[in-house]
Amino acid sequence: MNMTSYFRPIVRTGSPRSQHSIFLAETNYWVSEAEEIKYGKETKLVSINDVPEWWKKRWLKKRSDILGMEFGFPKLMGILNITPDSFSDGGNHVKLDVALNQAKFMEENGVDIIDIGGESTRPGALTVPISEEIKRIEPVITGISARSKIPISVDTRKSKVASAARKAGASMVNDVSGFTFDPNLLTYCSKYKLPVCVMHMKGSPENMQNNPKYENILIEVFDFLENQIGTLVKAGISRDQIIADVGIGFGKNIGHNLALIKNISLFHGLGVPLLLGVSRKSIISNVARVEKPSDRVHGSISLAISALGQGVQVFRVHDVAETRQAFDLWVAVNFGE
Repeated sequence: MNMTSYFRPIVRTGSPRSQHSIFLAETNYWVSEAEEIKYGKETKLVSINDVPEWWKKRWLKKRSDILGMEFGFPKLMGILNITPDSFSDGGNHVKLDVALNQAKFMEENGVDIIDIGGESTRPGALTVPISEEIKRIEPVITGISARSKIPISVDTRKSKVASAARKAGASMVNDVSGFTFDPNLLTYCSKYKLPVCVMHMKGSPENMQNNPKYENILIEVFDFLENQIGTLVKAGISRDQIIADVGIGFGKNIGHNLALIKNISLFHGLGVPLLLGVSRKSIISNVARVEKPSDRVHGSISLAISALGQGVQVFRVHDVAETRQAFDLWVAVNFGE
């Protein structure tokens, strides 16, 4: 859909509430104004009454439950990388017993879904052979599934890896390429009715940080996700089973990343739950000068809270217990629960 104007809802909580406001996706967040965004123009604040019905319908629509997760309150996706080279925890969980213990720890501390990956997609990372990726993740997924009913997502770009993961017990696919890497993955997810997360990435992990450029980062990422969601729906995947991720750090510089987080409520116009993955990423080091990834928990939570205030529904995190504690307090203050 070609649009000349894009509308970012100004999301609020609490009272007093404007009499002209609408509730965002049948939650306690509300919207009475929006920012109108156009290519090459200054943005402007407009009343909800001046927002086209198409946008409002997307904002109003309740986000359907996915794998038992209801999106009225924030959900945590715990990161479990079975890789020797991931930027933050590479090598920490390659032993099966260590990985299973980490999964158990995350589950005990309030995670809603565990995301398991066998291929690092950090800047500069090379593609891992399919057989190696399967060898890394299969025993971990099998082990978690044997003792728990926690939903498992597989973080992969490859249909054969997704197939092995599903057979081992995974029930969702999280594709950082936004379903542009392996055309068979889309067909596979449709065939088995798997929920998916579609992410924006400019380029590939090998080259994505080589001076990325955008005319308007917000519009270009929105258009990519809107188009890819349309492609998924045409292939037979229900829109109710799609989550969208703006892809912080994937083909974006620090200015791009900050703009996406600051304006992330724009992406409610996609009409699907939004996922933010910013945990321990280099944006924190760039701003706060914290070199060691494991020391970036405070920055990770700060960015997550910023997005939580804009109604983002899913957060992909390393530090589950700390994030859950922060979120519980934020929800108590803003929603009185």
